[in-house]
Amino acid sequence: MAKPPKKYDIETGDDDWPIKAYRNQDFMMSREGRSMRIMSEFIEPEARFEKENISDTVVFFGSARIRPREVAEQALASAKSHGGDLVRAETTLEMSRYYEDARELSRRMTEWSKAIKGRKRRFVVCTGGGPGIMEAANRGAAEAKGKSVGLNISLPHEQQGNPHISRELEFKFHYFFMRKFWFSYLAKAVVFFPGGLGTLDEFFELMTLISTHKMGKQVPIVLFGSDYWNEVMNLDALVKFGTISPSDLDLFYRTDTVDDAFDYLTRILTERHLDKPGGSM
Repeated sequence: MAKPPKKYDIETGDDDWPIKAYRNQDFMMSREGRSMRIMSEFIEPEARFEKENISDTVVFFGSARIRPREVAEQALASAKSHGGDLVRAETTLEMSRYYEDARELSRRMTEWSKAIKGRKRRFVVCTGGGPGIMEAANRGAAEAKGKSVGLNISLPHEQQGNPHISRELEFKFHYFFMRKFWFSYLAKAVVFFPGGLGTLDEFFELMTLISTHKMGKQVPIVLFGSDYWNEVMNLDALVKFGTISPSDLDLFYRTDTVDDAFDYLTRILTERHLDKPGGSM
């Protein structure tokens, strides 16, 4: 008697052999499977954002090395007690003000956005998901009892997601360019706190997209911390030497206070996205 055909579970795909292509890890992780891996980092986040009713974001960039004030104070006390590097500890404490400012600005932006009526979640705080300024912004959103996004990435020295990201909105990317896409695609505003090479990379890429009109929407850009940015970036020199236009310096807004940043962001976001047909407040 002939053997009956083997049955398999259509939900789990338990059919032993031949293996389905999308369950073939050797193929999916191969060079030939790269296009599907790339597409998965587009489609899967899109599905999650849709499920969570995320309409758009306010992105916070900044250094992963900036510490909370209480941690910086402990480090300074330890340096004084045990003969540590006092200069570094004092600098760490001085820079900790930006952690606290990012935390407070995020908290206030989240409280403001939660008051906007409508089915969609508007202007949700989004970060790179790591420590430092990223942690501060996710923390501020959590303290306002709001959701926040963390777009993490796998690195040789593993970067763990900070504990304040909304679990359902925590992502880990392999491809930097797909992570960058999601930073810019949903962004309605971006705030740059003091940061290193990664922060500079994001700033100049965004400036390039806006100045070349490759980004169709108008995105307010805030540079937070004049003392830091004036020393790190001499953009006036680019105007002096004729390599950028004077008007390019109008593409971003400099500020040093949470109050000013909050007032600027909420005013621009209201004018451009809420006080018009289709907007809601």
